[in-house]
Amino acid sequence: MRSTRIAAAVAGAVILVGGLSACDNNEGGKASGGGSSSTGGSDAGGKPDPAQNPADALKAAQQATKAKKTAKIEGSTTSTMAGKQVKQSTKGGLDWSQGMRMSVENTMDVAGSSGKPLKPIKAIYAEDAVYMNMGAALPGGSGKPWTKYPYSALSKKLGGSGAVLQEALQKADPSQAIELLAASGSAKAVGKEDVNGVQATHYTGTLKLDQLSDKLGKDLRDMMRKQFAQGGAKSEQLDVWIDSDNLLVKKREKLDGKQPGDSTVFYTGYGTKVDVSPPPADQTSTAPGV
Repeated sequence: MRSTRIAAAVAGAVILVGGLSACDNNEGGKASGGGSSSTGGSDAGGKPDPAQNPADALKAAQQATKAKKTAKIEGSTTSTMAGKQVKQSTKGGLDWSQGMRMSVENTMDVAGSSGKPLKPIKAIYAEDAVYMNMGAALPGGSGKPWTKYPYSALSKKLGGSGAVLQEALQKADPSQAIELLAASGSAKAVGKEDVNGVQATHYTGTLKLDQLSDKLGKDLRDMMRKQFAQGGAKSEQLDVWIDSDNLLVKKREKLDGKQPGDSTVFYTGYGTKVDVSPPPADQTSTAPGV
């Protein structure tokens, strides 16, 4: 149970932040092939008109969001792990100034357990490892509250998923979901909606997994295709909400197949300081068996 919980906590937060787009290997923030071309269609303020040129509006939002480097998040994800449905809520801070680093708190509810959410797990996602504090010292962990899980070790324990997670963290930031939606060729503006008191434009589209796979390196592409095949997934519905400052304020992803997934995340506090420092060495032990 503990290993399943750890695996779910590690993967869930990464999926929530980056989703499938976290493994996007595009460089330079270029969104190509989606929606209308840049042939006018701006509003009175000079911004791209979402209804006429969703791809142009999304590209502007991708660039503005990427440039902020930090944000606060709160969201939830539902996925299947070890044959059980796992619901996880996550809140905390992100810093993508040097790859994605996070300081978050994860709370899980595993189907078939006590029926109550499990005790929250504090997690810090650093450059080479994730540090977890489950509220009690891990057996064999020298009585220290924080446990270090190197991504290289997680790669072995999670059947290759650890390598995907590390790659995702190196490349992920909130803007990549916007970039992929713009490049999908299916993006359209739904209209203005209220998101936690903020007026935002809602965009929706469908991403085909073959399209996503083409954006990955060969090793990750083969690994992801295998995982998608096991889950029977072929496409993903992606929705984003962009405010008047061209910043992402909400994202929702729905994955189809035999092992469907659904995640929603809200973004606030762009540009605020986020502490993603690893815990003190004297409070940390490496996970047993690593």
